[in-house]
Order: sequence, then structure tokens, then C-alpha cells
Amino acid sequence: MKLKKLLALAAASVIALSVAGCGQTTDDDLAYIKDNGKMIIGYTVIKPLNYTDDRGDLTGFETEFAEAVCEKLGVDAKFVEINWDSKESELNAKSIDCIWNGMTITDERKENMSISTPYLENRQVMVVKKENAEMLAENIEGATVIAEAGSAGEELMNSDETFAKSECTPVPSQATALMDVAAGTSDVAIIDYVMAGGSVGMGTDYEDLIIIDKDFESEEYGIAFRKGSNVTEEVNKIITELVNDGTLNKIAGKYGLTELLIAK
Repeated sequence: MKLKKLLALAAASVIALSVAGCGQTTDDDLAYIKDNGKMIIGYTVIKPLNYTDDRGDLTGFETEFAEAVCEKLGVDAKFVEINWDSKESELNAKSIDCIWNGMTITDERKENMSISTPYLENRQVMVVKKENAEMLAENIEGATVIAEAGSAGEELMNSDETFAKSECTPVPSQATALMDVAAGTSDVAIIDYVMAGGSVGMGTDYEDLIIIDKDFESEEYGIAFRKGSNVTEEVNKIITELVNDGTLNKIAGKYGLTELLIAK
């Protein structure tokens, strides 16, 4: 009996030393990120949120926003391009530490992930070729409609009566959706208003595309962390600091998003 107690005590001591050696418990997400010295940020290419500039550098509103938050956290921001449809799997597998890329806050996502305070307003819009705009603004029955798989655009495409008689198909990304419409492969791309404003029309790579705004329901962007993560609260505090010192407003202004900023 005495031997069993001694063995149990020894095992408990080993466990205690292991935890102390790690400097964290398994549910301390903030310590996990700080110990790694970096926050791995999952993103997809969405201009003006995360995109590559003429010098080949990653830039954009979300990029600079994330870098500002990470600086205050005392860690590096490491950006990893992901498949948007598998974003939650990547997060739970710890391939990434957060989803920071114009992610619409929904009740379902709040159940499965820990989401920051909302910071940017958005809505879904239709993007079409200029030559087809008048026709498609009136009637899209039979039109080929595409949206990014796993996005708010796909959810709208599959649920709104506007698209009930259209041929609806998910595609890998919003960037793919724009390319398909520009190439004439599809008629309508449903994408974020935030992206559409910075990606189509005069002075962009898609001057022959135009936005049709049907005033779909307003959305809000948030940053997603693992369910129960203690990083969310810390990031929310930093967002407040960045709002109060004018940093976030300055970043938003740089990318033409000041009017959509709701973290005030």
C-alpha cells in the first residue's frame, strides 16, 4: 500500500515539473503563442485586406492591423495563406492561431470559435461585367453565380431568393470568383463589398467589372481564435488601445475603409 502511494506521489511530481517546465497549461492559448514568439495568422488574398503589393510584399488593412496588435503582444505576425473552406480545421489543428481576413461574424461561428469585438462593417455585393450589368441588375434567372466556398457569399447565394433560379457554384476563393467573371466563365460573383471596392473599376486590374449593390444585409468582421482562447480578451484590449490612440483609424484611412470602421 505504501509503495502505491509513493509511486502516485512520484508520478504527480513528474507531471507538476513537466507543467512548470512548459510554463503553461494546455488551455493557456496566450502563453502558447507568446512562448512561440509569433502569432500564425490565416488569411486569403483579398484586396485591400491582405494582398501583395508591387514590390512583392504582403500588405493591406488586415495585414497592418494584425502587425500592430502583435507588436503590442510582443510577438511576430506570421501570415499563412489558407483554404477558406477549411479555416476552422486549420485553427483547431493549430496550423494557425487565428483567422484574420475579413471574417463575417455569425452565430454558428461564435459557437465554434472565440471571436473578437467587431471592427469593420461589410455586406455582400454582386460583381459582373459592365456589358452585362443592366441585364443582370434586372434579372439573374439562369445566370451562373459563384461565391467563395465557406464564405458569407456562399451562404447568401444558397439562401437568398435572389439566386433561387440561378446556377450557383462555390469556388476556392473570392479572387477566383473575380477572375472567372472577368474571363466570362461565370456571370456573377458574390463577394465582400470591402473587397469589391478595392478590386474592380477604374485604376484596378478589373476595369471591365462593375458592382451591383442589392443592399443585402449588413455584416461585421471579427478575428477568430480557438474556442475558449484567452487570447481574444487580450486582443480586444489592444484593439481599444489602437482605436484610442488613432492607429486603427489611420490604417483604415490608408486603405479607404474609414467609413466602414465600427471599432470606435
